[in-house]
Amino acid sequence: MKKIILDLAVTLDGFIEGPNGETDWCIMDDDMDFDGFLSSIDTIFYGRVSYDMWGNYQPDENANPAEKSLWKEVHAKNKFVFSSQNREDNNASFINSDIVTKANEIKKQSGKDIWLYGGASLIKTFIQFNLIDTYRISVHPIALGSGKPLFEDLKERLELKLLTTNIFKSGVIQLIYEPVK
Repeated sequence: MKKIILDLAVTLDGFIEGPNGETDWCIMDDDMDFDGFLSSIDTIFYGRVSYDMWGNYQPDENANPAEKSLWKEVHAKNKFVFSSQNREDNNASFINSDIVTKANEIKKQSGKDIWLYGGASLIKTFIQFNLIDTYRISVHPIALGSGKPLFEDLKERLELKLLTTNIFKSGVIQLIYEPVK
């Protein structure tokens, strides 16, 4: 069965974006092996706002070949958008009801794992319904003081077991957890 993996950047003080939605503090190091992560998934789960921002993003013509390659790889994945809006899109399937059942149906399909991309509302819903199998949290060496917190409005304690850590040359520390069941 596929795993749903939350792979996300977070600041040292626990924010996933700044007070104005900014993510310019995110660091992408070569040694992070993001390409390796992308090759381990075949599906991406988006919330509507995140999909509208990034689901069809194309880098500038002047972007370096590595960035162009990364986005080409991202756009080759199966995309599902969880939204209250009923929309159609040639590049994604929209799901607007019964999130838990639909997510579990997709998990049962053959193939590689699933990246829970976000946004914050979708992440909160997946945490609430215990749908996340692996948390890959990359803590960046910056504090913002305010913004959108990762663990907002938790209804109950979330217990996690640390599987591994990775320390990158930029000072980013990746923590990989699984839920304690």
